[in-house]
Amino acid sequence: MAMFHQISSENLECPICLALFNQPKSLICSHTFCKDCLESIFQTLPNQQTIACPVCRGETPLPSGGVSKLQTNVPLSSLVDEVKAKSPTCTVCETDEKPLAVSYCQDCGKYMCKACEKSHSTWTPFSIHTIVAMSEVLSGKVPIKRRRKCKKHPHEDEDCFCPNCREYTCSKCWMLKHLQEGHKLEEAAIHEEKLMKNIEELKERTTSKKTTVETHIEFIETQRNEINTMLRKLDDDIDKTYEEYMELLSARRETLKCQVKRLSEKFEKELKVMEEESRQLVSQMDAMEELVKNGMKVPLEKDALFAHDTLCENLKSFLGQDDPDEQITERWDVKVDVELPVKNSMNCMTRAQDGMMAVGSSKGGIHLYSPDGELQQTVLKDVLVRRIGFLSDGRSVVPRSKISLYTPQWEKLDVTFETMSENEGGLGDLTVDRDDDIYVGYMKLKKIHVFTPQGGKAVREITCDGYAPMQLFSCHTTGKLILTDTLEVVCLDGQGKKENVLKKKEGMFACPAVCRDDSVIVAWVTYKEDLVRIDRYTMDLEYVHTIITDFKIQKPERYWYYLQESESGEIALCTSDRLYIFQSLSCQI
Repeated sequence: MAMFHQISSENLECPICLALFNQPKSLICSHTFCKDCLESIFQTLPNQQTIACPVCRGETPLPSGGVSKLQTNVPLSSLVDEVKAKSPTCTVCETDEKPLAVSYCQDCGKYMCKACEKSHSTWTPFSIHTIVAMSEVLSGKVPIKRRRKCKKHPHEDEDCFCPNCREYTCSKCWMLKHLQEGHKLEEAAIHEEKLMKNIEELKERTTSKKTTVETHIEFIETQRNEINTMLRKLDDDIDKTYEEYMELLSARRETLKCQVKRLSEKFEKELKVMEEESRQLVSQMDAMEELVKNGMKVPLEKDALFAHDTLCENLKSFLGQDDPDEQITERWDVKVDVELPVKNSMNCMTRAQDGMMAVGSSKGGIHLYSPDGELQQTVLKDVLVRRIGFLSDGRSVVPRSKISLYTPQWEKLDVTFETMSENEGGLGDLTVDRDDDIYVGYMKLKKIHVFTPQGGKAVREITCDGYAPMQLFSCHTTGKLILTDTLEVVCLDGQGKKENVLKKKEGMFACPAVCRDDSVIVAWVTYKEDLVRIDRYTMDLEYVHTIITDFKIQKPERYWYYLQESESGEIALCTSDRLYIFQSLSCQI
């Protein structure tokens, strides 16, 4: 029995884990290893199609099922199971009937019964030896640590190591064989100490490498979390932006529907008036025709003849008038007359989105009015607004000491424009053309600088042919500029060259505005009588007709006026104190 267990100890241990074989798998080279040990090796080389034997380096093709599909060493597995089922006997007792061992001394390399273990522990030199229970040895949890016996000299331990042959040997074999061949000699304990030192170094390097890799994994996880957080924020921003634009589109749709409804009602009203006038005209012609025909019923004499001739002349004169489809009727009346929120504060006025009219205040803020003259909102209350313009996407341009750009929600954007200061160029007007280029006028220099919405320096300079751009407008179809200074209304080409001029009359203030069709309207204000006449001109400042004549306004505190046409066609006139909106009561047919 003792010999059986000695054989099992020396031949049933896995060369890798040094414990009893567990599911032994054989390679092509016939070397056998535990299944788990081979899988651990293969995990370090996951892309390999073969596995190298740790002993001889022979290559074994790996089956498609992996290590578990390698050939199982059935006889060795059976022998291991049999050894595990039998407990070894004490190798210390000298009696013939040896009792079963209960422990193993890894330093002495002896199996011990309970009595021998007790004697062993009382001997002072052995008190530092490592004793393990047989259950742990048989289960394979604790490998047997001992010196092997020399096969040629059974009573001698293999306490030497030959680095040349890479094998343990006893001292006699080293003297008889290895020394004669000139091989070096190392004590087994020293060699094992070197191995342990090397293993400890590899362990430290592995630990350091693992720490580096784990740090990298933590970094990857941090980056993943940050990216996921950013992606979630982007998703939220996209949803928020989508909802905001949907709200804006819904509001825009309702505004356009309201504008269409108002236009429909206006045209229906105008067409009804025209229909009634035409019907009255037909009735008048019928009556006159009937009177004329009455004169044919009896012979006419004296007064009756004179009366008949008069009726015929009246009918001829009536028939000589222009037909209704050749008449131009453009009748306007005041629709809105409201006081501004802050007296004597208006600096500028321009069209805003959604049919609004934006009025800038010198006391701070922009007042947004509906086409019906209702104050809808006041924004930028802390900003002194001298001029204002709107880009096609709803962003607003508001010059202070420098131009500032705002979102449609009135949030300031980080865009810088290199404009001149008021002291350098003088205060002038601002307008935006069809390409969203921004025109900034300088009254002192009598120049205009053109900027893109991206900011930076001016991309173009326009000289105003000696005119100061007090009020400035852009014609979208032609690129021409309409401006007014203290004396005249001027039409300039895109390069700033004068094309046409309207002279102001003494005691009058001229306020031009460019309409949606690029025609020009001019409000002539006689400020002594506070009367307003509004005329329509072509974009070349050729007179077309008068829209409003001698409309009486309330006397403002200062002579400063602004004129604009709304998106729905109304005409807005703003004094320093009040807002007037005129609506057409008839149309050109």
